[in-house]
Amino acid sequence: MRARSTGRKTAKGATRALAIALVLAVAACGRGQGPADAGQGADPAAQSQTAAPDFASPTLAAVKRRGRLNCGVHEGLVGFAYTDNRGEWRGFDADFCRALAAAVLGNANAVRFVPLTSSQRFEGLRSGRVDVLWRSTSWTLTREAREGVRFAGVNYYDGQGFLVRRSLDLATAAELNGARVCVQRASTTELNVADWFRARALEYTPVVAANEEAARAAYAREDCDALSADISALAAARTTMSNPEQHAILPDVISKEPLGPAVRRGDEAWTSIVRWTLNALILAEELGVTRDNVDQMADDSPSPVVRRLLGVEGDVGPMLGLRKDWAKAAIEAEGNYGEIFSRNVGTDSSLDLARGLNAQWNARPAGLIYALPIR
Repeated sequence: MRARSTGRKTAKGATRALAIALVLAVAACGRGQGPADAGQGADPAAQSQTAAPDFASPTLAAVKRRGRLNCGVHEGLVGFAYTDNRGEWRGFDADFCRALAAAVLGNANAVRFVPLTSSQRFEGLRSGRVDVLWRSTSWTLTREAREGVRFAGVNYYDGQGFLVRRSLDLATAAELNGARVCVQRASTTELNVADWFRARALEYTPVVAANEEAARAAYAREDCDALSADISALAAARTTMSNPEQHAILPDVISKEPLGPAVRRGDEAWTSIVRWTLNALILAEELGVTRDNVDQMADDSPSPVVRRLLGVEGDVGPMLGLRKDWAKAAIEAEGNYGEIFSRNVGTDSSLDLARGLNAQWNARPAGLIYALPIR
């Protein structure tokens, strides 16, 4: 009995010794591994995790360094970007420039407005002359692929149409067969008109002008029978005429024109800053946050969404490299999206444009304006 017990102990001792030797051998091999081998055998999920790149924007740094936002705008379009009789820039796009300056710099007046023609606008961005282009510019594939820009969102859903004299007694654009049509050179307007007439086998004579102002002037001189442009631009053009009631915008909408801010390609962080500032103004309207009640909402609202938007809770602003109250500053300066729309192009303006597609997604009737979640 005792001999068998001794044998079992000897066997167990040998097994332990072998196990210890194997552990030491593995440990020795491990000490010799280089960095490339160190991850072998690790958890695959842990291996796949990589740190997010730093959220850093050269454009934001430049704007803060100079203490001013350079904003490219239309050289003169009633309702969108124009100078009043005191030389102050006014309009839908101009107000978005100021809101962005308030969000980034805390000062809505820290803006230098740079008027650009349609042929200058993208070069103005690429060269660094402007930090953002807010100039009634349509977001298209070709522009992102070829012009070296990125669009940060849509702040106005528009479409192209035709302005005609009521004396022509036209009911639809289909009756423009054989007409002379004023268009702006090297623009989506010129291409859309060509596509529309060709698709319907209709004849027309393009009267091509160097810019929008020249196209409007040609129409006023009756060099053409119709002026084609974005419908918002046609409404603006009509207000400048001596007899606006004698001109009508035909009901046909011949294209989709999503207008919005553009930035230089290559600074994704700056693109995000512009995008989320626009979305903050849209969300503010949805939540009922206005220029007049923003302070009260920041103090009293129990809504986590409102409190996060206004910087009372969370760190959304610092994630963008901005202050916690970045969105609150933008709303205090210019109001929410609906306020900006109403006073510049809507019911409180000379254009008196309906919200239409630019109504909130949950309005009745619903529009396409929809804020991305800020969380």
